[in-house]
Amino acid sequence: MPSIVYRGVGPRIAYERRIARLTQAELARSAGVALGTLRKIERGERGISDAVLEAVAGALDTDPARLLPDNERPDDRVHRAMPDLSAVLAAYEAPEDGPCRALPDLAEAVESVAAHRLSAQYVRLSRAVPGLLAELCRALRSASPVDRREVARLLVNACRAADALAFKYGAKDLSARLIDLMRWAGSQCHDPLVEATVAYVRTETFFAARAHTAGLRMLEEAVEETPRRDCPAALAARGALHMRAAVIAGRSGNGDAAETHLDEARALGDQVPEGVYNGTAFGPDSVRVHEVSVAVSLGDDHLGRALKVAREWAPPRGLPAERRSGFYIELGRAQLWSGLPDAAFGSLKVARRIAPQHAREHRWVREDVATLRRLKRADVESLSSFAEWCHAGAST
Repeated sequence: MPSIVYRGVGPRIAYERRIARLTQAELARSAGVALGTLRKIERGERGISDAVLEAVAGALDTDPARLLPDNERPDDRVHRAMPDLSAVLAAYEAPEDGPCRALPDLAEAVESVAAHRLSAQYVRLSRAVPGLLAELCRALRSASPVDRREVARLLVNACRAADALAFKYGAKDLSARLIDLMRWAGSQCHDPLVEATVAYVRTETFFAARAHTAGLRMLEEAVEETPRRDCPAALAARGALHMRAAVIAGRSGNGDAAETHLDEARALGDQVPEGVYNGTAFGPDSVRVHEVSVAVSLGDDHLGRALKVAREWAPPRGLPAERRSGFYIELGRAQLWSGLPDAAFGSLKVARRIAPQHAREHRWVREDVATLRRLKRADVESLSSFAEWCHAGAST
């Protein structure tokens, strides 16, 4: 994929470097960039490719989006990855010939893209996932009977990472096709916990179509098919499905079902430590995040519950950035609907700080910022800058 070159990045890199108390030589060495190149970038004498941007951001331990001027779009790379993902899907059963790494190397690569997904590093994810998907399709076609299930499991996880790009960046048809590939690969794993993961992700197609009742029915069937074992992985798989079911029940206005599934998720969450199981964060903290989500989905008299949770608790840093950012986006909506516009704007700013790429592409962020601008109830200059950053008012 051809590289994108960004301009006007130098001052922000220099600022972040000084905050990190690094010399130019130290940053260049850590990022694997020539010192002369870094000096020219900081002086604005040359642009920076997305590959170098990611290397510098990694050395500074920050999101690449934080280094870009507001008029630059870090999502260009993501959008340019979509045709490559579509091409993989067109030929997944008969992929073109090409190299395939050994199974341990493929597992490491899939773990890396899964980490990018959980931390909402979508630009980095877009660089790696199209080629990795194609490679896994080749690997699955040639896998031995002994390795086939493991390669299929890796393909499921890589599809999930790719779907994060498609779904969050508005390519809903591509997302649905990726989920179909997940289902195809998952059926070859012969593992009910993988099937549970696929059902969890598949819910996105029902959210996109606003087919909430059908989505709830699918999730309830998936819960029944998930093993009732006492091991953490099985408990977490069932708990995650209940969390998802609670939210989609709330979206359908079915408060009783939402509360029932939330209670089931809470009971299961109390039996396992917070962690990432089969690619999904689950545990007591994740359930509490979903308690806020359910309250917002139900709206009206339930909003006070979301505000109460936020008064008593905040998501710990150990939760994946995408989930923490989502909590503050949901909370911001509850605050806005409760007549607390300043608090709502504050929550959106926290969501942006935690996971800029996630917040920028979230439909609710754009809608709520646009509403705040109409209300003119927050600092006008700050709000206008935020709205420009997330393209509030743009079509979604």
